[in-house]
Amino acid sequence: MNVRQDIHSAGIPVLCQSCEARHRGLCGALEPDQLVELSKTSSRHGVSPGAELMGDAEVVERYSNVLSGVVKLTKSLSDGRQQIVGLQFAPDFLGRPFKSESAINAEAATEVSLCSFPRTVIERMMRVSPGFEHRLLKQALNELDEARDWMVALGRKTASERVASFLLMIARNIDPASDPAARSASFDLPLTRADIADFLGLTIETVSRQLTRLRTDDVIRIESNRHVTVDSLSRLQQRCGD
Repeated sequence: MNVRQDIHSAGIPVLCQSCEARHRGLCGALEPDQLVELSKTSSRHGVSPGAELMGDAEVVERYSNVLSGVVKLTKSLSDGRQQIVGLQFAPDFLGRPFKSESAINAEAATEVSLCSFPRTVIERMMRVSPGFEHRLLKQALNELDEARDWMVALGRKTASERVASFLLMIARNIDPASDPAARSASFDLPLTRADIADFLGLTIETVSRQLTRLRTDDVIRIESNRHVTVDSLSRLQQRCGD
């Protein structure tokens, strides 16, 4: 039996056809033959919550596309203290090109699915594909913009606005298959109350108090202390102070 092949998937490796990283992420800049080359050296694998994906000062051998789940990025001080400096979602690119060592810790905050490939292959593709290098630069600049926005949130927003901003970020990014135009969302919190407090520069008690306030005001619903439902994302956004 002949199977009709969609013109948009012609020559695309089967594993890549439904991948969010090809449609919205870094691999979207690659031609079919380049995707075939990359797929020959790539591997998909799942990671359990709490597993380290990349260590500070660790020699970088591989990069990855996040296919699902949430990755927690942290920086460590010499005395062992850590600060959460960012979160990554599908289809973000995990790794720091042009450096042989990592300058950040990456840990699976939830069950995470990754597609990993050798650093040497990615760096070679950057040299021969301007579109691929441009897409990588664009993602790096987007992350820089997000970091600047978060600096504003931590420096100027109230505790209530920070918690609302955090929830809105999770609602919009945690499910790569969700409709960007969706008016509601439902998700499990990817971080513990302690991690949320660390990320937002608040105390655990303040985070819990602000979540309770949002629930009392019917902005969110919380079940089993972790599952959050937002019936109106626009209403939650109004609480962000943007």
